[in-house]
Amino acid sequence: MQVSSRVTPLEASEFDTFIGQQTGAVVVDFWAPWCGPCRALAPTLERLAENLEGAVAVRKVNVDEAPELAAAFGVRSIPTLILFRDGKAMSQVVGAQSESQLAKWVGTAL
Repeated sequence: MQVSSRVTPLEASEFDTFIGQQTGAVVVDFWAPWCGPCRALAPTLERLAENLEGAVAVRKVNVDEAPELAAAFGVRSIPTLILFRDGKAMSQVVGAQSESQLAKWVGTAL
């Protein structure tokens, strides 16, 4: 799966540092390359990242590569999106979402 520069991978080893340094909103997509709904959600996340560029950072965590991180956030189904604000998890949604649903959800952190 090709990931654009707007939605970039976030390694488990970088996660705490990255999230802790962010002063705004961050959406983290917990996904896997074999997950159909995850692949279906990818273009929607790309558009969200483009439309909210500068206001929201969008990152992806591959649960196959970071199972401990996924478990730490209670990720049991994918895709799971977690919305962080100022380094703290605010809320999460599970499953593929429409662009308007995601924009509304992210709007709660802006």
